[in-house]
Amino acid sequence: MIKLGVNSVLFKEFDFATAAKHIALCGYDGVEISAIEGMCEHLALNEWKSQVQQLKAIVQENNLEFLSMEFGSVKSEERLLRAFEAGAEIGIPIINIGPGGKTGVEEDLERSIDMLQRMSDKAASYGVTLCVKAHVGNAIDNTPTTLRAMAAISSPAFGIDMDPSHIYRANENPEEALPAVLSRVKHVHIRDCKGRQQGPGPIELQACGRGDINLYGYCKAMVDGDYNGPVVLEVIGAKPENSLAQISIVAADTYGYLNACLKQLGGR
Repeated sequence: MIKLGVNSVLFKEFDFATAAKHIALCGYDGVEISAIEGMCEHLALNEWKSQVQQLKAIVQENNLEFLSMEFGSVKSEERLLRAFEAGAEIGIPIINIGPGGKTGVEEDLERSIDMLQRMSDKAASYGVTLCVKAHVGNAIDNTPTTLRAMAAISSPAFGIDMDPSHIYRANENPEEALPAVLSRVKHVHIRDCKGRQQGPGPIELQACGRGDINLYGYCKAMVDGDYNGPVVLEVIGAKPENSLAQISIVAADTYGYLNACLKQLGGR
């Protein structure tokens, strides 16, 4: 069964206990904890050992599970190793990172793939999986560059985090692009967007079902391809003026949409 979750970055203006409570109230199975340096550190990797028991208790109290951790871009491989260690100890099976570099720069793409290869081997030693997604503006930014990484990296601890909003904004149709990479997809970040502009837009339009992406078709491609990993709502851009109610509505809308689609398709 496909499990649904929310990246806690949506609740970046609130503490993790508040995030988990409202994610559970929306009906989700689990949570992706944000460890994005400088944006949202519900998991503070510099002091993660002091958080272990509290984080485990919060998730357990809300009948959730840790589906993944979002690390963000890799500025320090030492910090990424701490993420692997924390994931292994807390019980977070997947660590999601951005590819870094710039679109269209061959040296950046080669450097990104080399880093992913090395760090996937290290992830394996901790018993966790390292996933990367195509990201607008980065070295890996579309299906062809994703396929380059897949061809170069054989580690079973490496996977693709397939985010339809980035693929859509790379002028591809995600429901058509997914089958090409699905064999290595181990995590899905999901959100909607209006148009193919650089940014994903306001948080309200990132709720699944409110934008222009054919997310029903994307869900069908997942189910038809026997994908059974996590599908996690990742909404970037929540502001201090966004109320807890506004943020929770984005999560609840998305749950209703995805749960209905996946139930109809036999994925839940």
